[in-house]
Amino acid sequence: MLFTHLSDDLFRPLASPSRAFNAALLLHLHRKVMGASVEPVRKGEMLAAIGDFAAGWAQSEIADDETTPIDPVERRSAVYRRFLDAGWLVERRERYVPVVDFDPEARLLLEELSRLEQGETRSYGGAVLDVLGSLESALANPGDRSEALANAGRAARGFLGHVRSLAGAMRKIEERILREPDQRAAFKLYFEDFVERHLISDYRTLHTRFNPFRFRSAIVREAGRALRDGLLIRALAESLVREGRAPDLAAAERAVRGDLTGILAVFEGLDRHLEAVDDVVARLERRIAATLRYLDRTDSLGIERAAAALRAVGAAAEAPDGPVAVSMLRPPLGPAHLFTPRTRRAPIDNEPLPEILLDPAVEAFVNAKAEFRRRTTLTPEAVIAFLDARLGNGTGKNKSLRGSEIAVEDVDAFVVFQRLREIDVLFDGHLTRRYRLSRAEGRVSNGWLDCPDFVVERRPHA
Repeated sequence: MLFTHLSDDLFRPLASPSRAFNAALLLHLHRKVMGASVEPVRKGEMLAAIGDFAAGWAQSEIADDETTPIDPVERRSAVYRRFLDAGWLVERRERYVPVVDFDPEARLLLEELSRLEQGETRSYGGAVLDVLGSLESALANPGDRSEALANAGRAARGFLGHVRSLAGAMRKIEERILREPDQRAAFKLYFEDFVERHLISDYRTLHTRFNPFRFRSAIVREAGRALRDGLLIRALAESLVREGRAPDLAAAERAVRGDLTGILAVFEGLDRHLEAVDDVVARLERRIAATLRYLDRTDSLGIERAAAALRAVGAAAEAPDGPVAVSMLRPPLGPAHLFTPRTRRAPIDNEPLPEILLDPAVEAFVNAKAEFRRRTTLTPEAVIAFLDARLGNGTGKNKSLRGSEIAVEDVDAFVVFQRLREIDVLFDGHLTRRYRLSRAEGRVSNGWLDCPDFVVERRPHA
């Protein structure tokens, strides 16, 4: 657990009256002062950076109590001591020079705080391509890049977590906007907190032909294909064991299948989360559009029309018995004047593929080509069947067979016969466990082939 390694007073600066200044200073030191520095920062440079940053803040924002010095030089030392005592900074000496660095565990926490402070804006296209690139890299080279599969799994889980939290964050902003009595503050919440902070940076592209989810089908296809390929999973698992990221092969295979299943589940069930996001966005857009439509709507002729209506009622010959309804609207009004909310995308209709009827002549040609490949392609099974039919059970006079004694009746027999002289190297020597080939005097001349004679013998216990 992270908190078992943190200082007990670590959060004291973030809970004090000067917490806004302290948080801003920590993020400034993390990003600007120590962000690109490999080596620790000298104490003098750190004090100068704190002093420069504090110059833009008021004394009331920096001070925790009345004991905080007002003098800039003394005040920067007090702020430095505040972070040192809380455990955010660590001071040590290198060759008699005092240097300062962040505490290692505190730095991890500060990086997360920095990420949260920067907002939750996320590029969906970048996230999807990140998963797809890592997945394709791992599947194309399982022996050397199996780590890419774990990266793809982490990216998919992080992406799903962002999508899940996005709708909830939007609803919180929506509640704050509805509770805000000041319209200016409500619009500021909408455009700054909702649009800039939580809305997806490429949200508008979700409804165009550049939709980032056009790669989702490729991710689902690749992950599904890998789950059905036992040899590929075995290769990825062996790589995990070899690289020390799994204790044994069984655990490695479970990890590989878990990553692939997780990626598949994320991108197959993504539509439900996107629908929730779309609902919140559409509802907020309708509210903001309605507010803008009727905000400070001026009508310079309203008073004149009201006065004319009242004069017309007063000039009536007879007083009405009941109340009089006076319309203050400017006719005519119709559908063109009404606000139309954004419609949801229509679902894509599934159209059955047309049935394609092949020409019988084309089918016959395809079948003839397949039959020709079958008859002319030599297989180990064809050679074994050919020789076993002539050698029998390997006893008596059929224990061996000379090439000149083999009768070649048709093309199928010739396809096998012409390769018998290579039986010792054929199919990577697979047949040498069953048969032995030796040369013989004389030649074979049977009308099909003219070549040196040979003898094929069945090996014992074959």
